[in-house]
Amino acid sequence: MDAEKNINECFLSLDERITIANMLLAGSSCRKVAITLGRSPSTISREIKANTDPATGRYYPHHAQELSNSRLTRPRVRKILSNPELGEVVQEKLDLHWSPEEISHWLYIKYPDNKDMNACPETIYQSINVQAEGSLKRDVISQLRSGWVYRRSHRQEARRRPRFREPMINISERPPEVEDRAIPGHWEGDLIVGAKNKTAIGTLVERRTRFCILLYLPNGHAALEV
Repeated sequence: MDAEKNINECFLSLDERITIANMLLAGSSCRKVAITLGRSPSTISREIKANTDPATGRYYPHHAQELSNSRLTRPRVRKILSNPELGEVVQEKLDLHWSPEEISHWLYIKYPDNKDMNACPETIYQSINVQAEGSLKRDVISQLRSGWVYRRSHRQEARRRPRFREPMINISERPPEVEDRAIPGHWEGDLIVGAKNKTAIGTLVERRTRFCILLYLPNGHAALEV
């Protein structure tokens, strides 16, 4: 339950987006949609503004879900790597074997009114992590007093950001009747992948009867296309 709550706090689900679309068609306001979904009005307003189709002026839930998924895959420009001045200061303190926590605290004191020159410890750890590849890795690790370039999150497990956007049930939790094929109606999905992973055919197999459906995937076989 905690994991599902955490997911809902982070992302809008497809079901929520369908509710938004239906309520907008019915003439509901953003505030009314927000109350229905238990979300803040600003969240609903941003969602509609970001994912409304500019060509038609309408909000399509499945298209909005695809847009949201695509945004997650875009690489972020890391603050320290994109700011040479900040990068030089951080590197100077690392050379003196300051910890990221000490550097972060010093930056906030040194530049109290300049957010571009501020960085939280996590941001500094991430920038070190990006550098820690190949021949640079040994030198970068030596600059940290802990001798360890990767940092574990100190947040409680129940509050960590989920790996997946939607709540998922582990395959080990499926009921016994699925395992022994006693009841029809349970399906398994898989992929038949071609040479060099360039093409694939999806398969859906009904576990009891072994009835198989092949899925044509002309546009790729990543999670979204499947």
